[in-house]
Parts: sequence; structure tokens; C-alpha cells
Amino acid sequence: MSDLHLRRIFPISPEQLFAWITLPEHLLKWWGPEGLHIPDHALDFRNTGPWHSVMENQQGERFHVSGEVTHVDAPRSIGFTWAWHGEDGQRGDESHVTFTIAATTEGSMLMIDHRDLGTEEIASRHEEGWSSTLRKLEAVLADLS
Repeated sequence: MSDLHLRRIFPISPEQLFAWITLPEHLLKWWGPEGLHIPDHALDFRNTGPWHSVMENQQGERFHVSGEVTHVDAPRSIGFTWAWHGEDGQRGDESHVTFTIAATTEGSMLMIDHRDLGTEEIASRHEEGWSSTLRKLEAVLADLS
């Protein structure tokens, strides 16, 4: 199994960053790689339970992902399972994601740990997706200041 670890620093408090990674109205502004929008979702990471999102590109292709929020420790971390759905609607292999927030002298660090990704190729594709998604979050938070 392959794991992925990403780190980014944002110039906001841990409490503010936690809101940006848990509240639906904030998540929808940055969730998913660049060039994709979210036409359908149940994105609310404040409580444990099921979640899903459909990401759609400009050509109308849809990518459905879902899972369960497994823990919420405000304002420090959230954890959730992750599985893509195939064209037949069936969930694929499940992996695990943890968002952890730590205070820094610059604001807050967001650590994304995505575990149990199967192969290096799958981990590499997820790294591209998460990196693109984090660029969207960076841009949204930069616009606030």
C-alpha cells in the first residue's frame, strides 16, 4: 500500500482553517482539482457519518467519490474514508484521509495524509489531485486578505 503526505501553511488561525475544511459553504469553494466544479454533494465534515461529492469537468465528465467521516476533533483534525465510484456506480477500493491542523508562527499548517492507496501510480494521481485542490484553497484564502 502507498501513502501520500502533503503539507501547506496558511496565514489564518487553526480555528479559521478548521472552518474552511469542514463547513459546506467553504468546502465548495475549493473542493476538487482545478477546472472541476461540484454539482452534487453531501460535504459536511463537522460530524461523523456519510459524505459524497460529484466533481464535473468542463466536458461534462463526472467523477463520484464517497466515504464516511470517521472522526472530528475540532479544531485539530478530521478523518474520512475515500473511494471512487466506477461507471457502474460501484465503490472501488477504500482509502483513508486525515486532515490535521497545527498552529505555526505563520498561521496554521494543514497536513493531508492519504493512506492505503494501493499502488505508487494511484498515489501519484492522488498527489496531483490534492496538490491542485490545495492551490484552489490557497487562492481562496489569499483573496480573503
